Amino acid sequence: MSGDVAERERCPGRDPAGLFRAGHVVKMCAPMVRYSKLAFRTLVRRYGCELCYTPMVVAADFVRSAKARDSEFTTNRGDNPLIVQFAAKEAQVLCDAALLVCPFADGVDLNCGCPQRWAMAEGYGACLINKPELVRDMVRHVRNRINNPQFSVSIKIRIHEDLKKTVDLCKKAEATGVSWITVHGRNIEERHQPVHYDAIKVIKESMHIPVVANGDIKTLKDAENVHRLTGADGVMVARGLLANPAMFAGYEETPLKCIQDWVDIALEHGTPFTCFHHHLMYMMERITSKQEKKVFNILSSTSAVLDYLGHHYGVCS
Repeated sequence: MSGDVAERERCPGRDPAGLFRAGHVVKMCAPMVRYSKLAFRTLVRRYGCELCYTPMVVAADFVRSAKARDSEFTTNRGDNPLIVQFAAKEAQVLCDAALLVCPFADGVDLNCGCPQRWAMAEGYGACLINKPELVRDMVRHVRNRINNPQFSVSIKIRIHEDLKKTVDLCKKAEATGVSWITVHGRNIEERHQPVHYDAIKVIKESMHIPVVANGDIKTLKDAENVHRLTGADGVMVARGLLANPAMFAGYEETPLKCIQDWVDIALEHGTPFTCFHHHLMYMMERITSKQEKKVFNILSSTSAVLDYLGHHYGVCS
């Protein structure tokens, strides 16, 4: 674990479950492999994002390896409220991982939604939606071991083809003390098919705890529409925020101020070039021509990117 973790331990964040209140839709940054790291979380928090998740971390590796902890989990004093998402299949391992991060984070989330083959083959991710007793056991273990009642324990799921199974899973998790449930409105096999917002609505109406909607939310207007369709207490966004980190502040496309902020934050954090460049490629997708993309996307150094941004957009380094 790296970053200003000692400072962070002395300044715990607020209870993340307290963000959920009547008449308010909580705006969240999804866990994204390689992308929802500290620098990007810092950026989206400046533009209306209220709750951020780390990329998914394999709990067994995190517990076993100090090197994995240092590379996978970086935070600082301003990085709150923060949820660390873990891939796990054993209650004790998830519990050990949660105990390691609890002084520096505001909650943990169990990934029950990743449909990637490697994760499913290892017993992680979306295969857990078919193991409700195991999910319940993992949540219960963390709840029993973490003494801080404000520390949240949540799950992120996909839906079953038989929605009754999803409702059953959610009710079992709720009974064990899960803080909220994020529902990606597609089943394990679906990738780019339309999101089943009607399914999220059914789940929401079956629960007494907050339900967060996830899937194909690309603008603030989308977020408002999804809330209206589902009644969800929050919205979680992935690709929409990559394309426009300022979307929660109501911008239709990435403003130049946001690009300038990303340059400043990334340089301050020492963000590796590939990550720095990829974020800019996503952010500038809607505001650059095809010819500009051809030039910008093959730049191969931070100095070349900074020169380009300064010359074409007046962005300073």
